[in-house]
Amino acid sequence: MTDSRLSDRITRIGVSATMAITQTARDMRAAGRDVISLSAGEPDFETPEPIRLAATQALNSGATRYTAVDGITELKAAIAQKFKRDNSLSYSAAQINVSPGGKPVIFNALAVTVGPGDEVIIPSPCWVSYPDMVKLCSGSPIVVPCDAQTGFKLTAQALAAVIGPRTKWVMLNSPSNPTGAAYTGDELRALAEVLREHPHVLVLSDDIYEHLVYDDFTFATMAQVAPDLFDRCLTMNGVSKAYAMTGWRIGYGGGPEWLIAAMRKYMGQTTSNPASVSQWAAVAALNGDQRFLEGWRATYAARREHVIARLNAMSGVSCLLPPGAFYAFADISALTDDDADFALQLLEKTGVATVPGSAFYAPGHIRLSYAAAMPELTSAMDRLDEFIAGR
Repeated sequence: MTDSRLSDRITRIGVSATMAITQTARDMRAAGRDVISLSAGEPDFETPEPIRLAATQALNSGATRYTAVDGITELKAAIAQKFKRDNSLSYSAAQINVSPGGKPVIFNALAVTVGPGDEVIIPSPCWVSYPDMVKLCSGSPIVVPCDAQTGFKLTAQALAAVIGPRTKWVMLNSPSNPTGAAYTGDELRALAEVLREHPHVLVLSDDIYEHLVYDDFTFATMAQVAPDLFDRCLTMNGVSKAYAMTGWRIGYGGGPEWLIAAMRKYMGQTTSNPASVSQWAAVAALNGDQRFLEGWRATYAARREHVIARLNAMSGVSCLLPPGAFYAFADISALTDDDADFALQLLEKTGVATVPGSAFYAPGHIRLSYAAAMPELTSAMDRLDEFIAGR
């Protein structure tokens, strides 16, 4: 029964499944249970020392006051340089937004553009928050199923079948949460061909896992491979995944000046600026030596191969080898018709926390994060294998 004191807005959405399961795992661990949490999308590495040092210096120099609403000049300059260096994209300061996390960049963009009757195309499996963000903005999420045969990616044909006059945005997450799927430059160009037929449609590229790609995969983003769509793209990124800065809460985006100005106006009446010290830490992250990422990628790649091999050796389980991110998205449909119950039983009986695929609009799967130490991953795979054998 809905509490009459609550607005219709909050009743449109559900609780974030990833946050709920991760909190349950924390609570179980606090109660003394032996829990291995593979549910959170969070690097297990420490924030690199030069970044932490920059934060300390900011604190000691008194950089603890309000800043410009959507980011300090120095951070916008670092972001512009990052876009130029990594993506061959040129943005002015007026085309860059800095928000308190990557999620607010996405939500704020939707909040200032989406209203009743507007549709947002979201390929699934998709991050749990995308559809609910659209609903919070009174829009309609158009969730397009993409299965393992397409590598969990939206095809040009599938896009053409759902895009129309009410479409406001197409959301692309590459590499993807929850599957680790990543679009090649050619795949993005094929989608761009469809988008050219619909000039009113905007593109939101969620590139938060950009630096976590393996096997010589070449990262690409829509504004880069289709320059004529540059003014229709919001290219979102952040420091959380690549630099192990999830708690620092800094996300950013580059897009058309009209959109960035509207997002800044919206932030002025909601969150105001991101944390000042976190912004200076992000400057150090983006401007600093990036070579440490090579070691992190090698570690993630070894974990990925271990976990995927173990999963595919289990009875009734299959899992694609993802080119990016740090997730395994395992098909368990041969074992159960209720992935949520499977994940719950797995947690209660073995202490291994995963996220059911239904939370990502892809029932019949579970998502496991391999952003954990190898001994933990090995133990988790042993427990999962025993759990399946005992069913």
